[in-house]
Amino acid sequence: MTRLRIGHGYDVHRLVEDRPLILGGVLIDHPKGLLGHSDADVLLHAVMDALLGAAALPDIGRQFPDTDEAYRGADSRNLLRRVAALLREQGYTVVNVDATVLAQRPKLFPYMDSMAAHIAEDLGISREQVNVKATTEEGLGFTGTEEGIAAHAVCLIER
Repeated sequence: MTRLRIGHGYDVHRLVEDRPLILGGVLIDHPKGLLGHSDADVLLHAVMDALLGAAALPDIGRQFPDTDEAYRGADSRNLLRRVAALLREQGYTVVNVDATVLAQRPKLFPYMDSMAAHIAEDLGISREQVNVKATTEEGLGFTGTEEGIAAHAVCLIER
């Protein structure tokens, strides 16, 4: 009997000067980047929390606490690979991931395929199992006023 589990993840980080903007493991040309203890990749953080939630495992804040200097400036792709390994240890495989980045600017369309390819590679699944979308919020809220960027992700895993 196949056991399917659904997970949802959400993350948000503030945009600041003097930080690189990294989304889905892709360095994006933008005058501001995301503030965080690690590389602050909101897309990968949302994906990780969706996967961990689906497996009923502790979230990324407990897996990789910002109080631990070992994670200062951490590459979120490395953390995603660790989450994938943890799921495999628990007997899970990833069926699919669907994620949405909420950002007024920059326009993310040119980067979305690379983001999805990174996620698929880091999870050890095919590119067809990953979807990445982006949307603005029509100038509304903190993402619309370009104070920050957020991301939602859902996933399906099976044991």
